[in-house]
Amino acid sequence: MKPCIIIPVYNHEHAIVQVIAHLKPHGIPCLLVNDGSSATCTAVLEELAKQQADWLTLINRAENGGKGAAVIDGFNEAIRLGYTHALQIDADGQHNTADVPRFLDASRQHPNAMILGKPVFDDSVPKSRLYGRQVTNVWIAINTLSFAIADGMCGFRLYPLPAVQQLISTRQIGQRMDFDIDSVVRLYWQGVEAINLTTAVNYPLDGVSHFKLWRDNVMISKTHARLFFGMLIRIPRLLFCKHCPRKTPKTRKNRADYVDFISRHACKNAGIQLIFRAFRAFRAFRGQ
Repeated sequence: MKPCIIIPVYNHEHAIVQVIAHLKPHGIPCLLVNDGSSATCTAVLEELAKQQADWLTLINRAENGGKGAAVIDGFNEAIRLGYTHALQIDADGQHNTADVPRFLDASRQHPNAMILGKPVFDDSVPKSRLYGRQVTNVWIAINTLSFAIADGMCGFRLYPLPAVQQLISTRQIGQRMDFDIDSVVRLYWQGVEAINLTTAVNYPLDGVSHFKLWRDNVMISKTHARLFFGMLIRIPRLLFCKHCPRKTPKTRKNRADYVDFISRHACKNAGIQLIFRAFRAFRAFRGQ
């Protein structure tokens, strides 16, 4: 296992200095991705990278592309440098860096899994963000047909890079605040196990948040809708893999038997039956 840390940074010139100081004792190489920050923040990042070049690498993006775009740039550089795992952490200081060893230990025990932070909030969390997060997690449960992902929005998580490389080379995923949700659901669809670790979260060290209430909630809602329709065509696979080790049948006749098996054996509750009927109607509409 060869891990690195990826931190997307956009105008967090005050908090990032403390975040870096707290991460350094863990001895893990770190990729700082400057997502088109101001001249002031860029100067701070360049000075940090210059002074601590033994473990910090700075990636400069010409313009702001969003959290997802920055993290994906970090993924690509980490893969190029030969790292096997990437620990994503936010630049604003909200995450508990003391938990880094716990995430690494969990990844060593489950090297093919994604290790996801399950936040434990203090009183600093905005209520609107907390309630919105709860709604998002309900949609993630629907779109994965499971409760495997305890929290799909926490930016403190560790990825297995081979699985990430497969995802980002075949799919266009969210580039902004929808990235965390989009990536975790699609990795789950891809067959990547989710391991959830509780971790303390505080809001934030420098008082800077780039979450735009209306814009980002609309964007996240569109992502949930897109993932929902993606889930509909994956229902047999998502349910079938929990009940039988066989691969998805390839022929039309076998697919019909496969769907019938799911209907009789996997869909036991009314909610799943309703979704399954929607899937069958969708298949019929497409003429399959």
